[in-house]
Amino acid sequence: MIPATRNGLLLIGVVFHVVYLQSIFDIYFRSPLVHGMTPHKVALDPPAKRLVLFVADGLRADKIFEPYDNRTAGHVEELAPYLLHKVRTEASWGVSHTRVPTESRPGHVAAIAGFYEDVSAVTKGWKMNPVEFDSVFNESRHTWSFGSPDILPMFAHGTSDRARMDTFMYDAAYEDFSGNGDRLDTWVFDEAERFFARATPGGSELHTMMHQDQVVFFFHLLGIDTNGHAFKPYSEEYLGNVRYVDRGIKHLVEQLEAFYGNDGQTAYVFTADHGMNNRGAHGDGHPDNTRTPLIAWGAGIAKPDPMPAGQIASGHDGFSAGWGLDRYARKDVNQADIAPLMASLIGLNFPLNSVGTLPLSYLNATDEFRARASLTNAMQVLEQYRVKHDQKQHTEMFFKPYAPMHETTDTPDHMLARIKDSIGAHHYAQAEEECQRLIALCLEGLRYFQRYDWLLLRSIVSMGYLGWIAYSLLFIFRVYVLPDPGPIALLGGFVFLALAAMFYRQGSPLMYYAYAAFPVYFWTEALLQVSLVRHIAATYKQMSARWRPAAFIAGYVLLLEALVYAYFDRRVYTVAFVLLATIWPLSVSAHFRRRHKGLLGLWAGLCLLTSVFTLLPVDAEDRMGLVIASGVLITLSGLIAWYYSTSFTLPPPGAALKRARQAIAIDRTLILVETLLVAAATILGPLTSRETALRGYLPRTHQMACWSVLIVSSLLPLLHGSRLNPAARDQHFLYRLITLYLAFGAPFVLLTVSYEGLFYFAYSLVLLLWLVIERALYHERRRLEIGDLRTGIMFLFFVNVAFFGTGNVASLASFSLNSVYRLMTQFDPVAMGALLLFKIFIPFFIVSAAFGVLSRSLELPPFSLFLFVLSTTDVMTVNFFFLVRDDGSWLDIGMSISHFCISGLFVLFTIVLFVFSHVLVGSVLIPSAGSVSTKKQR
Repeated sequence: MIPATRNGLLLIGVVFHVVYLQSIFDIYFRSPLVHGMTPHKVALDPPAKRLVLFVADGLRADKIFEPYDNRTAGHVEELAPYLLHKVRTEASWGVSHTRVPTESRPGHVAAIAGFYEDVSAVTKGWKMNPVEFDSVFNESRHTWSFGSPDILPMFAHGTSDRARMDTFMYDAAYEDFSGNGDRLDTWVFDEAERFFARATPGGSELHTMMHQDQVVFFFHLLGIDTNGHAFKPYSEEYLGNVRYVDRGIKHLVEQLEAFYGNDGQTAYVFTADHGMNNRGAHGDGHPDNTRTPLIAWGAGIAKPDPMPAGQIASGHDGFSAGWGLDRYARKDVNQADIAPLMASLIGLNFPLNSVGTLPLSYLNATDEFRARASLTNAMQVLEQYRVKHDQKQHTEMFFKPYAPMHETTDTPDHMLARIKDSIGAHHYAQAEEECQRLIALCLEGLRYFQRYDWLLLRSIVSMGYLGWIAYSLLFIFRVYVLPDPGPIALLGGFVFLALAAMFYRQGSPLMYYAYAAFPVYFWTEALLQVSLVRHIAATYKQMSARWRPAAFIAGYVLLLEALVYAYFDRRVYTVAFVLLATIWPLSVSAHFRRRHKGLLGLWAGLCLLTSVFTLLPVDAEDRMGLVIASGVLITLSGLIAWYYSTSFTLPPPGAALKRARQAIAIDRTLILVETLLVAAATILGPLTSRETALRGYLPRTHQMACWSVLIVSSLLPLLHGSRLNPAARDQHFLYRLITLYLAFGAPFVLLTVSYEGLFYFAYSLVLLLWLVIERALYHERRRLEIGDLRTGIMFLFFVNVAFFGTGNVASLASFSLNSVYRLMTQFDPVAMGALLLFKIFIPFFIVSAAFGVLSRSLELPPFSLFLFVLSTTDVMTVNFFFLVRDDGSWLDIGMSISHFCISGLFVLFTIVLFVFSHVLVGSVLIPSAGSVSTKKQR
């Protein structure tokens, strides 16, 4: 039955949204890995004996290829002259296109293992891959790797024989963002030099191992990524690190060639795991993050065939127009294509789960080798298709195979036979073409089986969301109706059992049962309330102005759709603020406008001021002046509040005069202390940033001072007045809101790098005015009416503005670490992520506190406004559920995933905000509007 208490409904809502948040990953992004395949390798001698792989972490393609205008030196130069010399003389090169998430682990997995991690795996660990997988390193005879402890152990743990891979890593504490990151690359180059020195004496076991075939050397160079995060990719530190890597690779290649006696048996591959956007971040599908360099040279690699001067070689577009490489063919690849390329160069089994297509244009080999390498590639992908086909056929009740692979003349066996016949007849080009066709069909077949359950699961999830909307809305309109539950309950049970039986037969995951259980439960309960629905319909028919509810519903749906569009364009909020500044004051009565002219004028001015922030770029550069200005404004507002605080500080009930004065003095002192903490944060933030830049590390005293301000200021509202303090006494609602605003102001200023603090100042004042105006509009107890739901709509609007006021989905997916450098510089993704999330949550804390006070002061039925918002926002979630994409550009795919997750989490987060508002606000005293009496609200 529909729960009788709001806590019961909240619990169901939390569980439902947590479960359904997983749905897009089970539907759109299931793990591509299958097991049980037979490995394949080229059945000819490979062109190289050994492979050297350089991965410059965080290197954008344009930053290495384009000329650099060095204004300090007064000339244009190449940042990587050695690598670009290779491009012009003996290398094949191009852009390697990565996929989301553009993070280090997925990028390395794609390049070295040949498959793209399912997006949900990103939540399962930052460094270690959550599943076992095959890789070029695992298939090698031996791999020596040098670099970061974030990457190397992932591949070492994934090898079938742990002795097959040696790792040389610096300590994790070495990854400090306060200094120049090139010291990480210095460590790698120095360690590699020491390693080759140890192996130089002939006869040693190491020397013998290094002279075997099928060996790999992997150098992970993290300095560029570190400098990109700390100083941005246009900084001298980032660009200088590119120069340093180029010099280091030149020296290392010379040393390695000398070690092997210039035998010409070494293949070199240089690439990056992901790029870097101008904010010094990565993670999303922005082209700056997805376009990385690929340069390959040495044994088995095709040399360039430059075009005559004035002619443009193949592969170029506007992106590479200014690089000065127009005469040399640009050979773009997908990142997963690098794995089969490396495997074919030294004769390894292709990684079992690789979905990469061998880029034949990179190979300098006989026509027969190219054809057989393509055949190996096709057979390896076909193995995955067959395993997936057999798995589905075994579990599906009504199995439908992938039709193009089952045509009479185009079955895999027929195509393989034609390819082998072509190779036997020396028709190598024809064989290559047929291999490419077979690979494309297999990849489409794999995609078909990935999407096999889409229709059923998307229908179930859609019914689940719509069922939740109906189920929770009935909570608002519920009357004590006791219908006969028998037949409907039995029908619901039958539907669930039928779905459960099908899932069991198919061996479906347990989550599928949960997806089915919710819509069955919601709609069964909704149908049980048929009498309530009839009563609502009858009431509607009796209304004299029936157009009002219909107009309101239509307008509300349009508003929700506008908020959906705002995920793509933040300027929607600018338009909304302008409308709030003008339309709302004009919609109130003339008497109210005359009585509160100054209040409405201030409201219009602040709305127009706040509307500016959603016109500003989310990737704004660091602006210390704006940080200081925001701190000064918050400090001044705190001093003004302290000066007038006698009008909203209340003594304990029944206290003696002396004790009452002491209590008021303590409350006023708290405002002053919080204001001084904001002032301290305003001084400490810029000072710490300056000292860190000058010294090359984060000074311990500054770090401790910043942490002290953040912790003390954040804890003050919890220790004074919240429900977490049993001894806390009742406070005036204005006093409570002001202390919360000041308490969170200090950490917000510490974590601010641009205009965010100014937004916090303006946004908080708008919320306070909203509360005051709403209270002035309501002055007597009444039932919930259509017009009252405007307050719930505005709450929904302000919650969205709390996030989009200074950011968007892309800024959340690829956050800038600069915000935390005053508190920590050593790389710790969990701690840094927690601080960044805390900064994002602070505006939500303020709006939740304001709404907590408002929901008590309007004297409406408890929980009604909040639940109205909670139940209807899933209209947005359903929009984003059907907008999720698993094809197209990776920017589109990544954004669609983020949109759905944020929308789904928004409902969950709103529930948390509602609970948190009660804890944070505590027990407040709220004067009745239009009177001097004060009522205690819990």
